[in-house]
Amino acid sequence: MDGFFTWFFALITTMFGGVWNSIVSFFRGIFLIFDFKTYIGLFAMHRHSFGVIGWILAVLCFILVYAFWFGVVFLIVMLVRKYVRFRQSIVGNEDMLEEIAELHRDVVRLTREKEKILKMKAIGSPDAFEGYAMPALPGEATEVGGLMPPPSSAPAEPRKNSESAALSDTADKRFYRLAAVDEKYETFVEPIYDSNLSLSDLCDDIRNYACSKARLFYEVKTIRLMIAGLASTKLILLQGISGTGKTSLPYIMGKYFRNDATIASVQPSWRDRSELFGFYNEFTKKFNETEVLRRIYESGYNDDINVIILDEMNIARVEYYFAEMLSILEMPDPEEWKIQLVSAVWDSDPARLTDGKLQIPQNVWYIGTANNDDSTFAISDKVYDRALVINLDSKGVPFEAPETEAKSIRYSHVESLYRQAQEDYPVTQETLDKIEKLNNYIIDKFRVAFGNRILKQLTVFVPVYVACGGDEIEAIDYIFATKVFRKFEALNLSLIRDEIKGLIAQLDALFGRDTMTESIAFLRRLQKSY
Repeated sequence: MDGFFTWFFALITTMFGGVWNSIVSFFRGIFLIFDFKTYIGLFAMHRHSFGVIGWILAVLCFILVYAFWFGVVFLIVMLVRKYVRFRQSIVGNEDMLEEIAELHRDVVRLTREKEKILKMKAIGSPDAFEGYAMPALPGEATEVGGLMPPPSSAPAEPRKNSESAALSDTADKRFYRLAAVDEKYETFVEPIYDSNLSLSDLCDDIRNYACSKARLFYEVKTIRLMIAGLASTKLILLQGISGTGKTSLPYIMGKYFRNDATIASVQPSWRDRSELFGFYNEFTKKFNETEVLRRIYESGYNDDINVIILDEMNIARVEYYFAEMLSILEMPDPEEWKIQLVSAVWDSDPARLTDGKLQIPQNVWYIGTANNDDSTFAISDKVYDRALVINLDSKGVPFEAPETEAKSIRYSHVESLYRQAQEDYPVTQETLDKIEKLNNYIIDKFRVAFGNRILKQLTVFVPVYVACGGDEIEAIDYIFATKVFRKFEALNLSLIRDEIKGLIAQLDALFGRDTMTESIAFLRRLQKSY
């Protein structure tokens, strides 16, 4: 056993002695590297034997040696700083992830609170949430604050077993807003309509009314575009800078027609049609009706011109929440313009709902406003092709207008004026041939074509624009600028720059020099943007 301990002690002594010698040698080496006293002594010992070249080489040697060690030290310092920054970034990322997680928890909490509030608002029955109640239906008594009266002392009738009879007389009307519309029109008396205005008079009248009643100044061309555009499509898109009267124009039109516009303020959270029409709540057995749904439903009862404004339309994606309407408004047969609101049918459903479907009436105009900034989404070609775009890029110039009063005008009268305009001012075959040549040229040079939809809109828009007091070439120019040449923005402008010059020459050759002013101005802006 003594032999083992002697060996083990010798082993450990040798091992740790080697470690100690390594450490001592390391620091001794560091000391020798920076032993400037010895360097100076060696230099003093040998400098007497230096010649001129030796002195020069000695100086160079000192410079190189100290430059080398300075570089080593600098490199070590940079590595240390880089490591410190790396550690700080890791710590910063960890803090950021923690903040994101905290924000996510806050979002979840707020979402739950919002759902509770919406559920309380949707339910609105006394036995669901204490202190909340549905708005009283017409003819029902209410207490202060809109709450339902307390139950009487008489014993309540037992509930029926069938689903359709399970709810009370108040709750069985799941469309209480639409039911109120039904009651309103049971005793409705039509106003006296004005049927003497032509389309040209209508444009001048709206313009003068906006000026005299609201001090809103619009060019007559803007009003003509609006009226003619609504003949070719039910959807108008007003876009431009803020403060140019985009929302005010359809609003004042509603005032002029004595039928105030319904304004739907689009929210960034809108994702589907339920934001526009509402949704059926399976828990409360109620349909959460929106003002837009009520207005569309009521439009089926009257022959008025009904205006719905989608304010800030592109603050959410139009092709998401308005997708179904975009498809419906494209159907050639208006009898097929229907949306499914509910799948099951109740006896108490509104009178104009058939199999849970709502017929979209013809006398509704949808007018959206759009700003182009960082807070909005780009509008897709699908929307642009189906809508007529009116650009309001400048404030109106003040002018004096005669005092003009609002008028009640039938939608059917305006429709008859549209049909008469197409008979009186049809697009000539000569003009259609020119359009066909231009279309072939654009396909050949730019690989861009406008389909049957745009051509169909053009053949309706142009005659009505002429009937409104405009010019045929001016109307064709506007359609090409806003619907055809707008597509060039998606092309590689650097490759088509020279082709644009040829296109401008082609426009001059077909329609006359400098007649397609709006299209040429747009094309030249594209050239300058490259």
